[in-house]
Amino acid sequence: MKKVFKIIGYALGSLVLLIAGYCTYVAVVGVPSYDPPTIPEITVESTPARVARGEVIGQIQCLACHANNENRLTGKYLGEVPALFGKLYSKNITQDLEKGIGNWTDGELIYFLRTGVRRDGTFAPIMPQYPNMADEDLKSVVAWLRSDRFPVQATKEEAPESELSFVSKLLTHTLMKPLTYSPELVSLPDSTDPVAWGKYTADAIGDCYSCHSGDLIDQNKVHPEKSKGYYGGGIEMKGEGGKPVITANLTFDEQTGIAKKYTKEQFIRVVKLGVRPDGSVLKQPMFPRPMLSDNEVGAIYEFLKTVPKIQNDIAKKNAELQLAEK
Repeated sequence: MKKVFKIIGYALGSLVLLIAGYCTYVAVVGVPSYDPPTIPEITVESTPARVARGEVIGQIQCLACHANNENRLTGKYLGEVPALFGKLYSKNITQDLEKGIGNWTDGELIYFLRTGVRRDGTFAPIMPQYPNMADEDLKSVVAWLRSDRFPVQATKEEAPESELSFVSKLLTHTLMKPLTYSPELVSLPDSTDPVAWGKYTADAIGDCYSCHSGDLIDQNKVHPEKSKGYYGGGIEMKGEGGKPVITANLTFDEQTGIAKKYTKEQFIRVVKLGVRPDGSVLKQPMFPRPMLSDNEVGAIYEFLKTVPKIQNDIAKKNAELQLAEK
């Protein structure tokens, strides 16, 4: 029996050493890099329609994370991210040739937006990836980034480098990986089909599920509907003044979702203007999206009706959270 315990002790000791060694490796190496990718040869034709469409998408995605107080895409502190992941900053994505993306090719930009991998093989783990955004919309984003619009004009101002926590570094070696680039055409859905158009607007354009699902990490970027707690809310983030807030349940659960909280017209108003039916206003990290059309937001509402209902009383959890903070 003593021999058995001795063997078990050696095995456990070896396991502890292996884990300690791996953790040391992760802490020293940080975010892994990959081989420089083969970049697709893509040249985006800039048209007024593309710039206008790209500006809508850019206002939803790019400005929220990259715009400074002057509304220029210099990068900034991402204060809404839980401290568990470290102190995170976004990058300068203006047209500056040195600090920004002014010398990137159109293909390099599109590859990066699809996969999260830069042209030199480095990986941007905190940058969203857009595998389901239609090719035409991605080209529109590139056209906007190349345009004469104020937010994208060149500046050398930039935010500090991110200070990733060990948890973040570990995740980049395990769960947070680049996506595979596919040359297959991603087409726009039928805009006359409200459910298909709403899903596309919410998932591929708005990236809404990433905040309104059950886990910030356990998400499926290629098939968002497979993400844990899809649209059931429950992710704790930082709100105004750094106070914790839990994201809302957007399913049509009759007790805890939005089924009885919003009519379609009220939903459109709260998303576009940030005003709830009772007159209260949305607070960070949620912000109004007036750039979306009534048709797009209405389609999101119709799509959310089809999402499996999840019973998750966010109002109660937020109340308990606020009470615990006092």
